[in-house]
Amino acid sequence: MKSQRVQRKMGTSCGSAVTSQTRMGRARVCVPSSRRRTSQGSSSLQGLARHVVARAAMTEAPERSPSPSRVDLRDEGSPTANGLFTNTNPECRRVVPSEKQMEGKTTTVKVVYVVLEAQYQASLSEAVEKLNNRDAVTSGGVGVEIVGYLLEELRDAKNYEEFKKDVETANVFIGSLIFIEELADKVIDAVQPQRERLDACLVFPSMPAVMRLNKLGSFSMAQLGQSKSVISSFMKKKKQQGSGGFEEAMLKLVRTLPSVLKYLPSDKAQDARNFMLSLQYWLGGSADNLENFLLTIAKAYVPEASKLASVQIAEPVVFPDAGIWHPLAPAMYEDLKEYLNWYDTRKDMTFEKDAPVVGLVLQRTHLVTGDEAHYAATVMDLEARGAKVVPIFAGGLDFSGPVKKFYFDPLNKDKSYVDCVVSLTGFALVGGPARQDHPKAIETLKTLNVPYMVSLPLVFQTTEEWSDSSLGLHPVQVALQVALPELDGGLEPIIFSGRDSRTGKSHALHDRIESVCSRAIKWADLRKKQVKDKKVCITVFSFPPDKGNVGTAAYLNVFGSIYKVLKGLQDDGYDVGQLPETDKELMESVLNDTEARYNSEDLNVAYKMSVPEYKKLCLYQEALEENWGPAPGTLNTNGEDLLVFGKEFGNVFIGVQPTFGYEGDPMRLLFSKSASPHHGFAAYYTFVEHVFKADAVLHFGTHGSLEFMPGKQVGMSDGCYPDSLIGSIPNLYYYAANNPSEATIAKRRSYANTMSYLTPPAENAGLYKGLKELSELVASYQGLKSSNRGIAIVNSIIDKAIQCNLDRDVDLPEGDAKDITEDERDIVVGSVYKKLIEIESRLLPCGLHVIGCPPSAEEAVATLVNIASIDRPEVEPPILGLPTLLAKSVNRDIEEIYRNSDKGVLDDVNLLQDITMACREAVTEFVNESVAKDGRIDVAFVDILGKLSGAKEDPWVRALNKTAFKKANKEEMEKVFNYLNFCLQQVVKDAELDSLMKALRGEYVEPGPGGDPIRNPDVLPTGKNIHALDPQAIPTSAAVQSAQVVVERLIERQKLDNGGAYPETIALVLWGTDNIKTYGESLAQVMLMVGVRPKPDALGRVNKLELIPLEELGRPRIDVVVNCSGVFRDLFVNQMNLLDRAIKLAAEQEDEPLEMNFVRKH
Repeated sequence: MKSQRVQRKMGTSCGSAVTSQTRMGRARVCVPSSRRRTSQGSSSLQGLARHVVARAAMTEAPERSPSPSRVDLRDEGSPTANGLFTNTNPECRRVVPSEKQMEGKTTTVKVVYVVLEAQYQASLSEAVEKLNNRDAVTSGGVGVEIVGYLLEELRDAKNYEEFKKDVETANVFIGSLIFIEELADKVIDAVQPQRERLDACLVFPSMPAVMRLNKLGSFSMAQLGQSKSVISSFMKKKKQQGSGGFEEAMLKLVRTLPSVLKYLPSDKAQDARNFMLSLQYWLGGSADNLENFLLTIAKAYVPEASKLASVQIAEPVVFPDAGIWHPLAPAMYEDLKEYLNWYDTRKDMTFEKDAPVVGLVLQRTHLVTGDEAHYAATVMDLEARGAKVVPIFAGGLDFSGPVKKFYFDPLNKDKSYVDCVVSLTGFALVGGPARQDHPKAIETLKTLNVPYMVSLPLVFQTTEEWSDSSLGLHPVQVALQVALPELDGGLEPIIFSGRDSRTGKSHALHDRIESVCSRAIKWADLRKKQVKDKKVCITVFSFPPDKGNVGTAAYLNVFGSIYKVLKGLQDDGYDVGQLPETDKELMESVLNDTEARYNSEDLNVAYKMSVPEYKKLCLYQEALEENWGPAPGTLNTNGEDLLVFGKEFGNVFIGVQPTFGYEGDPMRLLFSKSASPHHGFAAYYTFVEHVFKADAVLHFGTHGSLEFMPGKQVGMSDGCYPDSLIGSIPNLYYYAANNPSEATIAKRRSYANTMSYLTPPAENAGLYKGLKELSELVASYQGLKSSNRGIAIVNSIIDKAIQCNLDRDVDLPEGDAKDITEDERDIVVGSVYKKLIEIESRLLPCGLHVIGCPPSAEEAVATLVNIASIDRPEVEPPILGLPTLLAKSVNRDIEEIYRNSDKGVLDDVNLLQDITMACREAVTEFVNESVAKDGRIDVAFVDILGKLSGAKEDPWVRALNKTAFKKANKEEMEKVFNYLNFCLQQVVKDAELDSLMKALRGEYVEPGPGGDPIRNPDVLPTGKNIHALDPQAIPTSAAVQSAQVVVERLIERQKLDNGGAYPETIALVLWGTDNIKTYGESLAQVMLMVGVRPKPDALGRVNKLELIPLEELGRPRIDVVVNCSGVFRDLFVNQMNLLDRAIKLAAEQEDEPLEMNFVRKH
């Protein structure tokens, strides 16, 4: 039973919590008191509100009292100097030998370690306790003091100072999995000055710069990198292979090299052997292995520990690098058949013949260090629910190999043995926290073809910190363990284990494990159940609730699409009952009225739920009474029963999601801490899960309100309403491809497999009425400007422009046109014409999309013209846009034409219009080759067109032969149209319906980016499981290049409008969706305006900055006022940090004159 809610936190749609500040203001964090140990013991709502409150996310939230859940992203010295909201105390990892333990001992060896996660803490502490409990003889007269730091703790200024002090007095430094560059730099800054003084410095797989700190006698990674030894060549080769290859190969080297090196007399070989032996001990992870590891290092490299020479040290206890683990198994298995021989003969459990099989992916380090209680709890819960379990692990960072080895049927290698996979590592399948290889992971998962869930252990915060936080999961963990697995197609980021603040050990969160396991089995059941017996709930939305909008969604013909889906289900064997003849009849059967309003008699009532039934089935209904009173309340009720609106068609229920309930009180929606769904909302999802018993729910279109219900932003508890409402039902969600930011919210907060649908193409807005007449006057002027009628036409143009209010955008002369020169008249007409073209070419979406329906010829032309207009240096081979090529064909530069057009130079305004029209004509001819009789694109024709390319005259050649651009470079043009042919194939692929059918069969839906298909055709074909992007990878180099062009044009235009003076301040809004679509272009614009260039680190993560010298910049540094949406702030925490550092970097240039640095000036 789910626990009752004591207090509610507000969820968000724009990814922001109401209890946190919208801007980067200061908040306080409660810090627990320090603990010191001896070895003897211990001492979502704002997104909906945007419809009723104009961009509430942009407003300043009121100050509130201090709370442990508040987040401060800014402090002295660093935007995240207080460690975000993680406040574990490194002192709990300090073990100091007592006076009694040091009796007879002469030396204390101090060890300092830094690790990414805490699972080594307990093993290391136990190892040190065992060492310190040895007598003076067996310990070699040595006691050990140890202190450890979690990597994330080094953000805190106080912790970092303590870390530096500890390193200054240490004998041995150990580091592992240090892959966050800004923190890696801190480690290097603290350890590098002490490296020569340290007796030993060991860094296991981490960033290359950190691994160069390694020092064991004459052994160092820097030396290995420069020498021509076998080891050197091996490591260089494996590092170049990237992803998990280096770590995997190091494991092989660890197994073989020590046995070879120990026979070599060279001291260097012995030091290399000791390093590999140390890594073997470390990867072994047990207290015994770590005890012997510390003894080995102290014996070989700490001069004061000379008495250890007589102490015998055991070789490492070796565990398999990859295998199958089970808490009750007598051993780890390295073969699936052997595991199944044991598993199927167990006496303690019996399983149904067709029991679902769930694969679990585990971290080896948790197993070897004995920190596996959370894994055992998950295995036991799954088995208690009747599922078989295959828990696999790997020693490196690449899990694709074990997946291939252990998850396929041993009798049929082409068939998966498991029905669902749940990764409990939280990391990407290939590469872990280091350099990921998503294509390799996707290929592996496509071959396996089962649902892939990624559940999370708490890593960077304790259970108490997570529980108290309205934000939920730590932002760094969101970036590493939510965003990155999503790129692999990972679903459902549910936290399943917590971390003890004192011991660092993981512990099971049983209510969360129940959620993970019940949902995993439901996904697995989709593979087992007969199609004719499967039940599907299709949920449509109603917003705003009183405007006749039931069954609407962004850019989507909802009932036309549902009808296509129902036909597809029927063809696949689903029981869909007696379908209406048309989509209109379908809509009328659900709504009774095409203008139906919610909660009215116009809606069909599918079910009346009595209050006793509701109270029995809805376990959290009492918590709703604070806001809505006792059931049935006032919404979705006839006064006695709770009403569920919709209609059943066989095993398919088309239901209308209830409204949020706060539409009439937006301020309450924004600021009430205790907001909750109403009883009618809860009754709807209770009906779907417990009465209709849906095997899956399909939310239809962008977007509903389930994912915006109150609760934590990411990593929800059972006290968060999206988690309670969706229950155990697999959630499929058709979402607009161009809205990845809100799709990400649906994915993370309602556990949705978000499948993209194509948005209608944007078409030119065109001109009408007075603007059209004005365009005709401009055209007549171009033919008659030298005649005696030229002046009169200019006067008519000026008068008409004023009537159309263009005088607000264009400088028009106040007197008669005869009083200005002919050149000045040309500038006036050119400026008016430029503005008309700008208005005419504005893009507006045309029509509504129908799921699974290919575009019409006109729609395809509109899409491809926009795709063809962009230079694409990032593709292979690089492609120049059509405007660039056509300009070159008449010996002009397109950038110069744009600049002159902006200035109103009439000839270039005309030329730009000619280029635009020629592009359209060429693409139209190209598309017409692929049009079927019904006026829509035929995919078969597109394929034929691609094969025949070059066999006959290209259609674009025919189009350009009629223009001034017939000399366009044929080779470059062919590149463009080959690319357009590929894009056209992607546009017309019917993956939207196919992906739904795959998901309902319990198969893997291939992931893909969301965003603008014009800028990023990788969004196509639609039907992919939408993900955003790696938040640490923006802005990309291509985005920086694009931003450079935009910034130069903007500043140049502002300078023109400013009488030749540079603007001192520019205001800019950073939107989450826009930055996802453009891969951080607006973010790059801000940095380039202040004269700072973002740079990637060694792993490709953008977290470095380079100041552009004024000589190179050629202009002043422009001050920028930045306002961020909630989505941007919360999806891109690292970029907020980067932005803050960029502004500070510009402001700190004290040697620059104020007139060249407006950031510093202000």
